Amino acid sequence: LSLIETKAVPKILAEFAISASEFALYQGLFGIIVFGVFFIAWFADAFGRRTGMMALVLVMGVPAILIVFLSVNIYVFLLLYSIMIMGTTSNLWEVPISEEAPAKSRGLNGSLAFLIGVIPLYAVVGTRIIDSYGWQWGYGVMFFLMVILMLLFFFMKEPGRWKNAAEARGNKRLGVLAALKKLRKQDAKYIVIATVVYLSWTISFKMATTFGGVFFMEVLNYTDSEFNSILTVAGLLLPVSAIISGVLMDKVGRRFVLIVGSLGAIVCFVALGITAIPAFYQAVYFFMAMVLAWIYVYLAEIFTTEVRSTSIGLCITGARLGYVVGPLLASLLTSLFPTMGGFWIVAGVLMLAPLLTLFARPLETKGKTLEDIAVER
Repeated sequence: LSLIETKAVPKILAEFAISASEFALYQGLFGIIVFGVFFIAWFADAFGRRTGMMALVLVMGVPAILIVFLSVNIYVFLLLYSIMIMGTTSNLWEVPISEEAPAKSRGLNGSLAFLIGVIPLYAVVGTRIIDSYGWQWGYGVMFFLMVILMLLFFFMKEPGRWKNAAEARGNKRLGVLAALKKLRKQDAKYIVIATVVYLSWTISFKMATTFGGVFFMEVLNYTDSEFNSILTVAGLLLPVSAIISGVLMDKVGRRFVLIVGSLGAIVCFVALGITAIPAFYQAVYFFMAMVLAWIYVYLAEIFTTEVRSTSIGLCITGARLGYVVGPLLASLLTSLFPTMGGFWIVAGVLMLAPLLTLFARPLETKGKTLEDIAVER
C-alpha cells in the first residue's frame, strides 16, 4: 500500500489534472492524519498485540477498498489515502516477533518478517493491476488481503511477555496517560535517537517512492514498461536486503547495518541526481531497506515490554512528521529543480542524520535478551 504509489501517482496526477508540486503540497497537508498512529501503538500495549494488530489491519484495508468507489476528487482520495497510510507507518507487527524470538536470532527473525512484508507485489502484480483495471484497484485489491489476515488472527496467541506485563499490573487497562508516565529517562533517549533515524528515512524514501515514476516517465521520458522493469528490480532488492540485513545484525551488529545502509543510501541518492542512471535508483531501495531493517528490529527490542508498543508509537509519531515535511519539501524541490537533479541530492543529504545519532552511543543489542537489554541500557 505504501509503495504502489510509485506507479499510481503519475496516473493520479493525470486523472485529477494537478501538477506534481500541487500533489505533494496536498499530500503534506493531509499527512497530518498519520500522527494518529500513536493511538494504534498504545492500543496494543493496553489490549494486547493480537487485538492491536487486528485494528491496524482494519485501518489499512477498509480505506483501501473505499478508494476504489469514493475517489471522486483529489481531496476525498487523499483523506482515505492518509488514513490508510497511517496504518502502513506502524511497525506493530514487529513487536510480537521481537518478544518471541531467541536473542541470538532476533535480528534475522525480525528481518524475515520484514522480508515477507516487502515481497514486491506492488511491482510484480500491482503495476499490471493498475494498467489493466485502473490506479484505484492498485490500492483496492489489498482489501482482500485484509480479509485473509483477519481470518489468520483467529489462530494467533498473545506473546507470553505481554501476558506477564498485563498480569504484573493486575490485568488493569493501561490508559494513555498511565503508559506515558511509565516512560523513563533512558526511554526518552532512545525515542529521540529512533525518531531522528526514522524521520530522515521517511522523508528521503517518501521522496523516492512518490516521485520515482514522475522522474523516469515525465522528466526522462521512459515508457510505462521501461519504468515497470526498473521498479520490479528495485522491489526485488528489498527482500534481498532484508535477509542480508538480518544476518549482518545477528553476526556483526545493529550499528554496522545502520552505518552501511545510511552511507550506501547517501551515495546512491547523490549519484542518481548527478547521473540519472536507473541502477542508482534501484540501489537506493537496497540500502534504504537496510536502514529500515535496523529501525524495525532495534525499536522492537530496546524498550521495556510494558510500554514497548507505546514507546515505538511515540517514535513513529515523531517520524511521521516526515509525511508532512517530506511532501512539502518535495513540492518546493520539484519547483526549484525541474530536472530533479537537486531533488535527489537533497534526499541523500538527509540520510546523514542517522549517522549523527551514533554520537549518542546507542546500546549494541546483538545477541542479548530483552531482559538484559532493559538492564544495560
